[in-house]
Amino acid sequence: MYKISTKVSEVQLKPSPHEIAQKLVLVREYNEMTDKAAVEKVERECDEFGSSKGNPSLITDLMGDPISRVRQSPSYVMLVAEFGEEKEIVGMIMASVKTVTMGKKTINNEYELPTYVKVAYILGLRVLPSHRRLSLGTMLVQKLEEWCMQRGAQYAYMATECTNKASIDLFTLKCAYLKFRTPTILVHPVHAHKKPIGSKIAIVRLTTEMAESVYRRVFINSDFFPKDIDTLLSNKLNLGTFMAIPKKYLHKWDLEKGSQSNFPPSFAILSVWNTKEVFKFQVKGMSRLTYAGCVASRVADSWMPWLKIPSIPDLFNPFGVYFLYGLHVEGKGGPRLMKSLCSFAHNMAKEDKGCGAIVAEVGKWDPVREGIPHWRKFSWAEDMWCMKKLGTSKQDDQDNLVNDWCISPPSSSVIFVDPRDF
Repeated sequence: MYKISTKVSEVQLKPSPHEIAQKLVLVREYNEMTDKAAVEKVERECDEFGSSKGNPSLITDLMGDPISRVRQSPSYVMLVAEFGEEKEIVGMIMASVKTVTMGKKTINNEYELPTYVKVAYILGLRVLPSHRRLSLGTMLVQKLEEWCMQRGAQYAYMATECTNKASIDLFTLKCAYLKFRTPTILVHPVHAHKKPIGSKIAIVRLTTEMAESVYRRVFINSDFFPKDIDTLLSNKLNLGTFMAIPKKYLHKWDLEKGSQSNFPPSFAILSVWNTKEVFKFQVKGMSRLTYAGCVASRVADSWMPWLKIPSIPDLFNPFGVYFLYGLHVEGKGGPRLMKSLCSFAHNMAKEDKGCGAIVAEVGKWDPVREGIPHWRKFSWAEDMWCMKKLGTSKQDDQDNLVNDWCISPPSSSVIFVDPRDF
């Protein structure tokens, strides 16, 4: 007679990454007094991991201030993720909250007024390579959304390169964001020679009050125009607002009255933001041949500026950029006026040691794009913006999606890109 015995083994289910994170991770606000060194270590290790893949990479130097990129905003925060009993900081994320336009509304089929909404801009998501695949990125985004909603934000959006599949998948697949806009980033290096400005074009610097008046008029129908434009224009990083007009109209325009006077029928306008006082960039991973070619072009341009050689500045050491914002053209010859205005900004940058490029970001179909000089090899044809209506999820029924900005068609081809979000 055979005795048959059976053994029942206990199967221990392996905890999911989310469960591990819930037990071992604490997300809290950044403490500027105690967390600075740890946060800089995470930033440095993430940059080194990205540059170790063999491709050229653009490194951001925050110049000893981890929250420098959001500090100029009216409301901002950095959250950090602590891991384990050692409370090691292994990740962080930032956001700023402000009030912007989301198109317009018509009153009595006659008057058009801007529609304002509070939005959060999410940036700076970092997780140590050694602690990835533990859902830390998702947890940081969720905790940040909660903080933003507590401060009245109705929407949150982020921006990344269209080629950054990992970031796009995180936000769209795990955090329910939708692909929203694809503006264009246009970059022009600062040469050693000055760029010419049309002989029949006058460049006028506007007062802060006049600039605010003009901007509120021309951007009334755009998306993301900040309600606190006066604060933005008064910021110490704003180097001024400039207008290019045909010289023949200069004597007809009363500068004291600004936009209330006879406005020039043709003009271009932009403002210049000095990011080099807040953070700098550095290119790493370039080949020796490319490096040598860039240095040679710069030397030749410096020695023989009359040849106007399109040289490349020193991008291999930390360099700053001027960000051009509030770009707008009106009337005949608008793109030509904008080109001269960009040349004027370039010449400003040339005189500022350590400024390596001028950058602008505009809507993909914004007519102003035609007048902005740029180098295609340095520019991004599409910058991916993803947005989410806070307090909603993919399971929300269609009724709750009515009037959702995320799925509404653009009210305008114009996007006002706030330099504080760059």
